Amino acid sequence: MKMIFPVNYSFSKHLLAITASLSIALTSCEKYLDGTQLPANTIAAVDVYSTDNMASTVVTGIYLTMNNTGPFTGSANANIGYTMGLYTDELSSLLTGNFADVFYKNAIQSGQSGNWTDLYKKLFTVNTAIQGINASKGNLVYKNQWLGECYFLRAYFYYYLVNIYGPVPLALTNDYTVNNRLFRVPEADVYQQIIADLKMAQSLLDNEYKNGYGVTTTNRFRPNKAVATAMLARVYLYAKDWANAEAQAGELISNTNYAMLPINQVFLANSRETIWALATNSPKFTNEYAFYNNGMPETIVPPQSPASSSVFVKLSNLLKDTFEPGDARFTNWVRTSTVAASSTAPTTVYYFPAKYKSASTNAEYQVLLRLSEQYLIRAEARAMQNKSNAMEDLNVVRLRAGLGALPAGTQASLLKAIAKERQTELFTECGHRFFDLKRTGAIDAVMATVAPTKPTTWMSYMSYWPIPPADLLQNPNLTPNPGYLQ
Repeated sequence: MKMIFPVNYSFSKHLLAITASLSIALTSCEKYLDGTQLPANTIAAVDVYSTDNMASTVVTGIYLTMNNTGPFTGSANANIGYTMGLYTDELSSLLTGNFADVFYKNAIQSGQSGNWTDLYKKLFTVNTAIQGINASKGNLVYKNQWLGECYFLRAYFYYYLVNIYGPVPLALTNDYTVNNRLFRVPEADVYQQIIADLKMAQSLLDNEYKNGYGVTTTNRFRPNKAVATAMLARVYLYAKDWANAEAQAGELISNTNYAMLPINQVFLANSRETIWALATNSPKFTNEYAFYNNGMPETIVPPQSPASSSVFVKLSNLLKDTFEPGDARFTNWVRTSTVAASSTAPTTVYYFPAKYKSASTNAEYQVLLRLSEQYLIRAEARAMQNKSNAMEDLNVVRLRAGLGALPAGTQASLLKAIAKERQTELFTECGHRFFDLKRTGAIDAVMATVAPTKPTTWMSYMSYWPIPPADLLQNPNLTPNPGYLQ
């Protein structure tokens, strides 16, 4: 597994670079994350953590990298909601032969799976921060906050690694000589570590949201105790620990700081449904707005097309047809653009995701955790325990969408209804659909039906993405996922 430093890297030179970077960072972009400062790109040495200001700078840097690289970036070929929406049955590619089509045709190869390397780089930074903050001799007033955020982030990154790649190496230190020789461990062991880190985050973080100075804020950009609890509920669900998933989701649902809102208010900045959102590193609209809207007009006159606005994917017909008549999520979270008829083609109506629809800067932020998911988590956890009140949670989500309440039914029918509700509630958000299909064992059956519509051929091995060849070469103990050319 490839880490930040090559074996012969000069640690002293790196420390000098850090010092210079921190000096620049502390005078730059002070509005980021509600008054905190920009961080250094890389970190090391314990003395970097000698003050709250310096520790905050390092931790803030991890959020910055989430904006700039990896699964949550504005680069469509890496963004996990975009690529996995294409990979499954949520999105369709409008062009052939480009990066979007590669995911859409389930044709990614080993060199096209960059999230592995990116997430392990982030984990290196997190592990270095945990070690440095714990070892700091400075008087860190907000030490618990910085540590709690780091433990949460480590759990969050491992959640994505294990769900994309299956068994993965557990790197828990910043010793690259050890990390570059780690074996992959069973998924159950990864989940055990994720749960331990989230519990640690719960114990360290406050109930209030804090900014980069440790001051209470209304912005929901940095994890607090509720954020750790929400993620723990999700992870317990994935680990099939139904009782704990129900309990953690219930804690969020009973928290009066959060509330289900009308459909058209859900994704507004700092809405009460938001549990955690990712702030941008500069004032701009959200990534999803750029992916699916980007100022594209409602009526497009040939020879213009969606591609003229750099929009290369649309909502799939399979997902579009899943919405029930009268579903307010379809009327509020889906938009259309009509390409007028030309001499060679009839009028065509395209459908696009529109959860984020504002071109105004900072009107919306990418939401990573929100309350409606917690109702669906508790509904599923209760259903798996054959509890009669599972349907109540499901109907909270349905009624908010303007749909009628479903009557009680069998466990099988309830679980089917919950899966369908997750599909229409959480579409194109952070890879939910791909992960749901895998964890419930439905992916092969669903994709066998979906693949011919693309058209492509689905194989079971495609449920795990390939590990980059360079990492396999560097670590002799690292084994590849089957089915891919190495």
